[in-house]
Amino acid sequence: MSVRIEPVSNGNGLGDFLRFPRDVYRSDPHWVAPIESEVRRTLDVRKNPYFRHATLTLFVAYREGRPVGRLAVVLNELHEKKFGLRTAFFGFFEAFDDEEAIRLLFLRAERYGMSRGARRFEGPFNPHHYSEIGLQLDAHGTPPSFFQPYNPSYYNRRLEDLGFRVSAHFMTMKNDRVRDVAQSWALASPGGERNGYSVRSLDPGDLAAELERIREVNNDAFEENWPFLPLSRDEYAFSAKHMNLVTRPDLVKIVEHHGRPVGVLHAVLDVNPLLRSWRGKAGPVKYLRFLAGRRKIRKLLIYTVAVKKAYRRGRATALLHEALRGVVREFEVLETTWISPDNTPVVKAAEGLGLRPDKHFAVYAKEVGR
Repeated sequence: MSVRIEPVSNGNGLGDFLRFPRDVYRSDPHWVAPIESEVRRTLDVRKNPYFRHATLTLFVAYREGRPVGRLAVVLNELHEKKFGLRTAFFGFFEAFDDEEAIRLLFLRAERYGMSRGARRFEGPFNPHHYSEIGLQLDAHGTPPSFFQPYNPSYYNRRLEDLGFRVSAHFMTMKNDRVRDVAQSWALASPGGERNGYSVRSLDPGDLAAELERIREVNNDAFEENWPFLPLSRDEYAFSAKHMNLVTRPDLVKIVEHHGRPVGVLHAVLDVNPLLRSWRGKAGPVKYLRFLAGRRKIRKLLIYTVAVKKAYRRGRATALLHEALRGVVREFEVLETTWISPDNTPVVKAAEGLGLRPDKHFAVYAKEVGR
């Protein structure tokens, strides 16, 4: 029963790539299938502006004609310019626990990367601002929150068997009774002008300009973070296309100083319990049920808290914390997206909100072509 690795070159191959995760998680009640049309949009190099400076190659592993694994490989010229190392990033990794198939899949992908000058192979990383990053290390068999990686435990073991080692650790933090705790918080009104500072909710009537303000803050705030690359206007608009489905205007706060954006709090709803019933396919009836169910969501996720570097010691950070304390009062659970355990200021700020470490994730890397 030989294994063959095929690059995706036609519609049939892309269909196998997109549908394969259903087989891996067929009996898993916690898995939330990605919306197939959205994954297809993300992987469309003609539509996704990320690929103006990057290449994408998809591989599918077959055993006796049946898909048993998949992998995407991305090389980004801007990443090489910023970080000084030509890296092949892998993403969209899914596979049965088939040692031979996984080994051959990664061997083919590594050879492809090396043939294009890559000296490092790293991931999982998906080419989209709103995509997950890394592999889940613990708490397997528990439901994932929105924007949270989810994978079988054997993925980590198989990567380590192939010589990959952890290159970055992340964790999420969680407060299961944030509403009760919030009642004891002293809350200052986040509105009004104070020393030139003000904080307000996102204005949906001026969305294009608001997205540009958020992008400006994020590009400045996260400039020094790995693996962050500054987002172009088109990239941010592309990735934020469905932002209105996972958040509300009052869950996005913008701090301004004399009218200029200097800080952003972006919180989102945990829509995964609603998306689970979609089974990867969108539709008008599902959409209406989604909108109705969204009103009942009581888990809030802190997607980003960003403050421009020049304003981190000023009033902006305090205003965002005040705004967040006000926002969470209608929710029962508060959770973060990934945080580096080494980022002490962020961890301490989260602890001040009653958040404690919950799940852990890792990015893996190996040196190649040396």
